[in-house]
Amino acid sequence: MLFNSYPFLFCFLPAALAGFFAAARLGGPRAAAAVLVAASLWFYGWWNPAFLLLLLASVAGNYAASRAIVASASRPRRQAALLALAAAVNLGALIYYKYLADLLAFLCLHGLPVPTMAPLVLPLGISFFTFTQLGYLIDCRAGTAGGAGVLDYLLFVTFFPHLIAGPILHHREIMPQFSDPATWRGSMRNLAVGSSIFLIGLLKKCLLADPLAPVVAAGFGHAAGLDLPAAWQAAGAYSLQLYFDFSGYSDMAIGLARMFNLRFPLNFNSPYKAESVIDYWQRWHMTLTRYLTLYLFTPMALAATRQRSRRGLPVGRAGQASARGFVMMVMLPILLTMTLAGIWHGSGLTFIAFGVLHGAYLTINHAWRVFGPRPPKGRGGQGARARRIAVTYLAVLAGAVVFRAPSLAVAGQVLGGMAGLHGLGLHALRLALAAGGRAWLRAARAVGWLGALYAIVWLAPNTQQVMRDVAPALETVRAGPFPRLVWRPSLPWALAMGGSAALGLLALGGSSEFLYFRF
Repeated sequence: MLFNSYPFLFCFLPAALAGFFAAARLGGPRAAAAVLVAASLWFYGWWNPAFLLLLLASVAGNYAASRAIVASASRPRRQAALLALAAAVNLGALIYYKYLADLLAFLCLHGLPVPTMAPLVLPLGISFFTFTQLGYLIDCRAGTAGGAGVLDYLLFVTFFPHLIAGPILHHREIMPQFSDPATWRGSMRNLAVGSSIFLIGLLKKCLLADPLAPVVAAGFGHAAGLDLPAAWQAAGAYSLQLYFDFSGYSDMAIGLARMFNLRFPLNFNSPYKAESVIDYWQRWHMTLTRYLTLYLFTPMALAATRQRSRRGLPVGRAGQASARGFVMMVMLPILLTMTLAGIWHGSGLTFIAFGVLHGAYLTINHAWRVFGPRPPKGRGGQGARARRIAVTYLAVLAGAVVFRAPSLAVAGQVLGGMAGLHGLGLHALRLALAAGGRAWLRAARAVGWLGALYAIVWLAPNTQQVMRDVAPALETVRAGPFPRLVWRPSLPWALAMGGSAALGLLALGGSSEFLYFRF
């Protein structure tokens, strides 16, 4: 069931909201939580009821593991063994469904005598609910989690707005909200705020992201023949499709949670306005970046730091300023973390290449900060800022081509077209001149549409800035451009949201699944 579908909007969501608030009023918080869990399980089972058993088995097994880990607090070795076993089971299920068929096919292709298997249907959201629960188990061993009851844990893992494609929630953000009496009381204000955020996300998905899909499919489907303008059009269209698709989903998830009086963390914060690749990863899929930093990069960097400290070598900034220290404490943890981040998105070589490429970007970015010249005070004004944004976007755009391409060969063809290796488009220009006004009009419309989307990306306030006065998410939001474009409970905004709802509903017929549902 898609957020951008008639069954969800006209059947599931009204029934879930009505059931939640009726149960809270008549039966209290526990009854409301039970209704919300039941609704979330129905939502998940709608796709494929068979995978509902997998989700329930995962939740039950991980909850039992969390209790066992907490109960073994006085026996560190037993705790470590329990955590390792639980992690192996979780990752084993993920590998079986997501990677095993492709891995066996790859090994067979290279002459190894291994059996092959047909690719399995990927259970929706398996990467997200697996990572959510693994983080909880790690925190149980660290002593910062483990006190949740079974109903709270069920709701934490299965709450439908984040179940399929994130954000990856942390227990410290969500579980305290379950203890707040205000969470279980009806709030017309939260319904208004949440529905407004949801509608903004719906418009991004249906009106901005989905119409780009045919352009992207045509470009990447005929990559060998892309000349310079066509290659840039295909690459730019995909970067914008991915941007508005994931931004729309993130808005819709935050809006849905707010309708149920819960506040989510931000997961998307104008990443194409980033002034460096480090900044980009602090704005794109923010909860994944936080997760990878907390549970992968930081432990590896700390292990390298402790090793150097035991040997009497400098650590911290002084240690990073040496070539060996930088490699051990920064470069290797970054490359390994980002390679695993690429693999998390999928099993193909393109995803590995995407992770390695961004690992290289981040390493270069950190090396420039450590070994490069000190930036001027104020960082050079708006012109310098625009140049930094442009360079960062071009680097990210190259990564997006690798991310989208079905193979490394196709990625190379698109990137080659962008470099002009397949022609500069002069032949297409001559054909357009010969065809007359209609061809020029089509070309101008395509360029103008992409230009309008880039203007929204770089010049307009983002959703959380529009909703800044009502604290849309857990984080503090900085003011954006155009201060008058700030949501208020007023008649003009009500009319604007009503018009947005009408546009969104009219566009639903051409809607597709969210791109991150594939991961």
